[in-house]
Amino acid sequence: MTIAISMKVNDGIVLAADSASTIMAQTPHGVGVINIYDKANKIFNLRKGLPIGAITWGSGSIGHASISTLVKDFRKLITLDEEWKIEINNYTIEDVANKFKKFIFDINYVNEFQSWKDKPNLGFMIVGYSSGETLAEEWKIDILNGQCKGPYLLRKREKVGITWNGEPEAITRLYLGFGTAMPRILKESGLEDNKIDEIMQLCRTKLTVPMVTPPMPIQDAIDLAEFLVETTVKFSKFAPGAPTVGGPIEIAAITKHEGFKWIKRKHYFDVKLNPKGDI
Repeated sequence: MTIAISMKVNDGIVLAADSASTIMAQTPHGVGVINIYDKANKIFNLRKGLPIGAITWGSGSIGHASISTLVKDFRKLITLDEEWKIEINNYTIEDVANKFKKFIFDINYVNEFQSWKDKPNLGFMIVGYSSGETLAEEWKIDILNGQCKGPYLLRKREKVGITWNGEPEAITRLYLGFGTAMPRILKESGLEDNKIDEIMQLCRTKLTVPMVTPPMPIQDAIDLAEFLVETTVKFSKFAPGAPTVGGPIEIAAITKHEGFKWIKRKHYFDVKLNPKGDI
């Protein structure tokens, strides 16, 4: 599992994630977890020099390639390939998201997992600024049980908010004020569906803590995103069961004028020993 956060304020978007990655494999008994690593890359600049980013959760690989490798393959395509490349002065985040879905799902995921009975889940947020726009966008892609939903616009450009994917329990309890099992528990108590919906809506209205506001400075959004990832990591560590969220925290911010900037980033190599080249 993982925790992957996209937080949108007027000044831009913050992406934050842990580094745990679950590797799945087909077994005679269905899909199983073969290992969990804690150095995976989940945040990406989709086009160098442009304010376009992505964040992922779910399966850590498709076939022999990690999600990180596939995303870098896509970045190369939209930079150099005549059929795929985007015009740096005339592009939309929607178009980038559609190209990304075609590459990841239609070309890679479908071909790799077509013989699997239980197909792994995978998700992405494609975020950033379309050329000439003053407000950022968030487009979401959900791949559940082999079916792809999206890309779809998560919220209108003028709206702000926070979205978390992967392991939701800690942030759901902290931010919304109730656990993810709340609807099921109400159902088990004998309440009708319409009453459950009424109670859940009341809980969202009365219990949600509005931490994200439109004029929130980007630095405060960064601090909040880091806090929420840290909270999820600690929650996973001390909750019953194996910790499925962990490893180094990575954070990136995307703003209109500064573009895509890394705030926290890990490298498998020593940057001081590799001072040149695109890293």
